[in-house]
Amino acid sequence: MSRFPTVRQRRLRRTPALRRAFAETRLHPAALVLPVFVKQGLQGHTPIASMPGVAQHGVDSVVALARTAVEAGLGGMILFGIPTTKDAEGTGGWDPQGPVPAAIRAIRAEVGDELVVWADVCQCEYTDHGHCGPLDAAGRVINDLAVEGYVRDAVAYADAGADLVAPSGMMDGQVAAIRGGLDAAGHEQVGIVAYAAKFASAFYGPFRDAAESTMRDGDRAGHQMDPANAREARRELDLDAAEGADALMVKPALPYLDVVAAARAGADLPVAAYHVSGEYAMIKAAAANGWLDGERAMAEAVLSVLRAGADQVLTYAALELAAPAEER
Repeated sequence: MSRFPTVRQRRLRRTPALRRAFAETRLHPAALVLPVFVKQGLQGHTPIASMPGVAQHGVDSVVALARTAVEAGLGGMILFGIPTTKDAEGTGGWDPQGPVPAAIRAIRAEVGDELVVWADVCQCEYTDHGHCGPLDAAGRVINDLAVEGYVRDAVAYADAGADLVAPSGMMDGQVAAIRGGLDAAGHEQVGIVAYAAKFASAFYGPFRDAAESTMRDGDRAGHQMDPANAREARRELDLDAAEGADALMVKPALPYLDVVAAARAGADLPVAAYHVSGEYAMIKAAAANGWLDGERAMAEAVLSVLRAGADQVLTYAALELAAPAEER
């Protein structure tokens, strides 16, 4: 192998044009999906203090945001609902007049098929205790009853016009059950993006503020994955692929780039990764304190997820990253 001075690696780094030409990974708007919180009964939008630049939206505000997303060329939006009333089972999740179905119908009326519309499927925003499904006497989520709710949710969102449903509860068998429920309801064309490797992470705090899904007590460590386990993550990915997932997701992204890379290496399905609320908020907080260049740090963080092998990145920074670099 030739060595210096014959080999000079800096030749292809010399100018911005050369660096652009030889970039191995590109940050493109179509690879970005914007998470959006839809609050039932809200008019306009309400900023979320722990997530600068992010807000809860009413249906009117969501429609305007969808038009902006189309104009920016985003890969899609994923909707999370916040109902006006909650109960122990989370029945508001499958209410056809609930926040997510109402938003999907309004988005479709405004932009048609110009935007890929995802709907998150879980009960944590809809239960009065904040867990991901009905609880037993010991306060543990009842797996099979939770899955029954997810199937109802998925069908309600498909009925409203969702392109993709994304089950995030990490219940055993959820993907197969949802696939069967969608097909039985005539929605065989609606895809499933499985949160296949979702970890019990410390990085979800701001999301729970935004989604109003803070748990009354307990935690989610009994169904979300142990952050120590990568081999188990590969098994979860394989199982969801076998159950009929159309794409696989890893959540969070930055602390689990090894899992993203393993998903890309081990599966032919598209791979998504969720750059979660805490990952977003810590960059915003550091930038607000002048500790780093927030725009560069955000772009670098999301680029690293794409470099690890993700085809799509769910990020609250989607719109700011979709802007040309000179406009950020």
